[in-house]
Amino acid sequence: MEIHNRKAKHDYFIEEEYECGIVLTGTEIKSIRNGACNFNDSYVIVRNRELFILNMYIGEYKEGNIFNHNETRTRKLLMHKKEIIKLYDKIRLEGYTLIPLKLYFKNNKAKILVGLCKGKKNYDKREAIKERDIKRTLEKASKIKY
Repeated sequence: MEIHNRKAKHDYFIEEEYECGIVLTGTEIKSIRNGACNFNDSYVIVRNRELFILNMYIGEYKEGNIFNHNETRTRKLLMHKKEIIKLYDKIRLEGYTLIPLKLYFKNNKAKILVGLCKGKKNYDKREAIKERDIKRTLEKASKIKY
């Protein structure tokens, strides 16, 4: 089960990718396994030399009763301190942003792929769409047999 942030590649230039662990409760893990997760508008911040993901939506677990979680709470990400310090310097000095790209399971543990990104301008987005359309028409033309 993988959950992708499709909008990230459209809105940002992805420079580097990092794998992080995430601190979750039991009902959150069960909801993610059911596919009730969305992080289209979420982002990652560095606070007190720790990474946190904000606005990540994980739906309620139906059998969770009183132990259910808050759906959009701030969740902590797990990464080595040296990597966090490097990321913080790039964010602060070079104007990068940390965006979650993918949520997946690795050895039964939830992992998030975080991208170090720079925002695209509108003309960059139009250029990317144009290139994608050209590539699609070339593929269609190569499939036609004469």
